[in-house]
Amino acid sequence: MADVIIYTTNYCPYCVKAKQLLKSKGVVFQEIDLTNDDDGRIELVKKSGGRKTVPQIFINDHHVGGCDDLYELEANKELDPLLA
Repeated sequence: MADVIIYTTNYCPYCVKAKQLLKSKGVVFQEIDLTNDDDGRIELVKKSGGRKTVPQIFINDHHVGGCDDLYELEANKELDPLLA
């Protein structure tokens, strides 16, 4: 199984939606909650190539993007191969 990391906040509905998709696929992921974590947010911006929004999802150290990006991968049948 792939190594999945998702950066979230506790007030983000898109984070909930992204986590629901991953859970529905049986994916075990590491969640990094950036709520009130300014230093963590700075690290995320560096790691994600400038993106400041959450969620930001990484699969095997590959930056997938946000919730819409994750669902687009699913719609295009590209998510399962990344997770394998």
